[in-house]
This record gives sequence, structure tokens and C-alpha cells, in this order.
Amino acid sequence: MRPFDYTRAQDSAEAARIAGQGATFIAGGTNLLDLMKLEVMTPDHLVDITHLDLNEITQTEAGGLRIGALVTNSDLAADMAVRRGWPLLPKALLSGATGQLRNKATTGGNLLQRTRCYYFYDPDMPCNKREPGSGCAAMGGMNRLHAILGASDACIATHPSDMAVALRALGAHVDLMAEDGSTRTLPLGDLYRLPGDTPEVETNLKPGELITHVVLPAPVHGRQIYRKVRDRASYAFALVSVAAVIDVESGVISQAKLAFGGIAPMPWRMTEIEDFLIGKAPSEDLWEEAADLLLSDARGQGSNDFKIPLARRTLAAVLNEATRGDDQ
Repeated sequence: MRPFDYTRAQDSAEAARIAGQGATFIAGGTNLLDLMKLEVMTPDHLVDITHLDLNEITQTEAGGLRIGALVTNSDLAADMAVRRGWPLLPKALLSGATGQLRNKATTGGNLLQRTRCYYFYDPDMPCNKREPGSGCAAMGGMNRLHAILGASDACIATHPSDMAVALRALGAHVDLMAEDGSTRTLPLGDLYRLPGDTPEVETNLKPGELITHVVLPAPVHGRQIYRKVRDRASYAFALVSVAAVIDVESGVISQAKLAFGGIAPMPWRMTEIEDFLIGKAPSEDLWEEAADLLLSDARGQGSNDFKIPLARRTLAAVLNEATRGDDQ
């Protein structure tokens, strides 16, 4: 690990100001420290934000929740208000990492964790995300975990977060503070960028901008399901995951919110699928048509071709479960 300067920020404005001068935020460090040890990331200056007042979960006037960026994954998954109103979120959180990591990992850090592409983690291999213009070793290489949607010729890496997939289905927003102290709010989907020709630019954050809170809208009716397909039962990233909020009234789907993980460079959501499902009676044929919409632009890279039929089957399984007439 290379030497670096260290500053402990006293408040959010100071943290954003220091980061605006080129420092890198550190909180739980569950991803950043690994990358620093491998010299994939080599920040000259870290600004510690762990002592900021951003570790509470409070109710909003609209009946939603405001989650501090430093709330740990374990505390968020255990919060009774979250479990009652937004059970999709704990299901996703508890499917990721291990208990030890969830005890350290923070809400803001989870959203900003870097891809788990093998080649991104190996400084000896070409990677446009790590070193722009060097090439993408995953193209034609070991790409079993890689994207089938939203990728480009420059990068086919996926976003690894389970939490972000659930938050996107739930319609979450993020509150941000800039280095000059100004604030703004973004829908979670607008936080991320597709790789295009600049895969090294992963988010729409401005220099120094700090995530201070994640805001959930009021709970909605419907069954909430998170299904994660992976190589082993624990400590494995999604091959395909589906987050769903589905409600059925009078025999037809009255509400549908869907997001997908493991298949794209960002938590993937297509409102066209949701609009298509609403007002229709559940059926196997309907699930097939929904999967056709999801996968119309899907492109495998060889080793990950299996993700296309796997995504189709996983979506159908989730929709079947969500529209059953029982109370499970």
C-alpha cells in the first residue's frame, strides 16, 4: 500500500471541501482498503467521514425514510421500520457479503463500491475502467460474471451491489452535498452512468460531492421479493438478481416495480416492463413477454451467454411468486 495523508472530517461541509481538493472519502473501507492494498486505487489523501452525524434512520414528512449514509448494512437490515415497510431492502442486504462485512459497510459506501471484475482487480491486465485506453481484457476473456445489458465495447463489468438493486426498485433518491456546501437530490438511477466510451467515470457525482442520505418514498402495497441467483449460498455476487414490488387487485396486476442486478453496469430498471405488466392478468405467457422486453438488447460475451436464459427464468419465478394468491 502506498503512503497517503489522512484527515478526520468534523462535519459534512468540511469533508466535501477536502474531497473537492482531491481527497478520497473513507468510511467502512470494506472495498476501498482492498483496492488500496492491490494498488488498484492509490489515493494521496483520505478524508475519514466516520464521525459525521450521518448514522440515523428517520421518518420523512411524506411517510418515507431518510437513511444516513453512515448507517451500516447490518443496522439498516435490522431496523424494524425498514423491515415493516420496505422488507425488500433487508432481504437484499442480508443476501450480500458476510455478517462481519455488513457490520462495517455503510449505506453510502455500498452504493459506490467498485466492480468485482477480475481484470479491474489485476493491475497487470488491461482495463479501461482502471486505466483508460488500455483495453478490456474481459472481452474475449473470463467474463462469466459480466454484463449482458448496458455494456459497451470499452467495458462489460457489472455493478456488484444487492442493496442498490432493491433501492432502485423502491424508487429511492440520494441527497448530496457539494464542496461549496450546496445540496441536491438525485433519483438513484441518475447517480450511475453507463460505461460508453468513458467507463472510468462511473457516477454523476461532482468532484468532492458527498452522499449524505438515501431517501425512501412511503411504503407501497404489494408483495416485495428479492431473489439472488449465485454460485454458492453465501459471500458470492449475483449472477442474476431481481427485486420486485408487485400488487394484484381483482385478478390483474395493479402495481409493478422491478430492478435487476448482476446483468448490467448499474442497478438495472426498465419502466417499460412495469408499464407493460400493469392491468394484465398473471400468466406464463405474460412472463415470457416481459422477459422479451428485458432481454431485447441483451448480448452475451461467450462465458456469460447463460445469463440470458437465466435472467428469463429468474424473472418468471419472481413474478410467479409475487402474484400467487396465498399470503406467504
